[in-house]
Amino acid sequence: MNKDAKKLVEELLSIAWVTINGDKPYDIKVHNDNFYERVIKEESLGLGESYMEGWWDCDSVDELINKILRAKLDEKAAGNWKIKLHYLKARLFNLQKDKKSFNKLMKHHYNLGNDLFKAMLDKRMNYSSAYWKNAKNLDEAQEAKLELICKKLVLKEGMSVLDLGCGWGGFAKYAAEKYGVKVVGITISKEQYELGKELVKGFPVEIKLQDYREVTGKFDRVISIGSIEHVGYKNYRTYMEVVNRTLKDDGISLIHTIGSNKSQVASNVWITKYIFPVGLVPSVAQLSKAMEGIFVFEDLQNFGPDYDKTLMNWYKNFKNAWPKLKNKYVEKFYRMWKYYLLSSAGGFRSRQTQLWQIVMTKPGRELPFRIS
Repeated sequence: MNKDAKKLVEELLSIAWVTINGDKPYDIKVHNDNFYERVIKEESLGLGESYMEGWWDCDSVDELINKILRAKLDEKAAGNWKIKLHYLKARLFNLQKDKKSFNKLMKHHYNLGNDLFKAMLDKRMNYSSAYWKNAKNLDEAQEAKLELICKKLVLKEGMSVLDLGCGWGGFAKYAAEKYGVKVVGITISKEQYELGKELVKGFPVEIKLQDYREVTGKFDRVISIGSIEHVGYKNYRTYMEVVNRTLKDDGISLIHTIGSNKSQVASNVWITKYIFPVGLVPSVAQLSKAMEGIFVFEDLQNFGPDYDKTLMNWYKNFKNAWPKLKNKYVEKFYRMWKYYLLSSAGGFRSRQTQLWQIVMTKPGRELPFRIS
């Protein structure tokens, strides 16, 4: 064991009031002394990978990450050359430019298996933050989110809606069922496409297996729920141009997205390697720059703390379903997925990450209503 590495890790964690082998729920219990040097060398990647491999445990990973981020230990420990290389690569190259590469990387996550997501998500299979105001459970909170979006879009019967990154068609089915609109949803996940087609049967909804850049036609409303996080910062402008091209002049567009407090060019290294290979959370500055000259920024609502609660509910569902899932997924996957859900919850709890709903219109459109 490297005693200097252990001392440094202990000193850093003490800033966040975290103790090695302590008795608080957020304290770390180390099982392998190589943990210290690995975390010093590899930072967030080493922390996540060593958890996956059982080198350490924590009763409350979500609260541990919350404390680490609030104490800004990620900034204090910055400097690893592998992580710098990761950021340099993202700055120099457009990792999502090639459609085939983008699609291949995205399928890594969304094609894991519908059984996993059915067990974890609500009955409508919404894989984005719920809206917990007045909601008593996950199903109610997700329907509240869908209703909130419909209200902001001012949907009327007979309207046409484009859903960029429609998942399993949760929003599309809800909007068609409750508001009588026609929806075209696109996804690049074959798993989502196949199940989504079954879930929306009987409703005026068409789900297509298609890249967002290939969409044609004009729609009264264009939305994206949890999809712009996957296009990459070099493609935000392209994304807005697609929305502009497909949205009628008097239309309304809405983006539901995770948001970052600062502009970044690459995501957390562990998340990139194991969860979302092309994921990147945008900042307000990056999105507003991409919208410039194309859209009017009508409204922004932040309910980031609701994502914390959503993730904790997903984890509870995942944990309860694990006895049935473990025949398909190995134990290391369980620890990886647990770390993903709980560390993400900690990120929202620390207020390092947000959840935004942004409403946009084209310049010159009259607004005879209030968005909020």
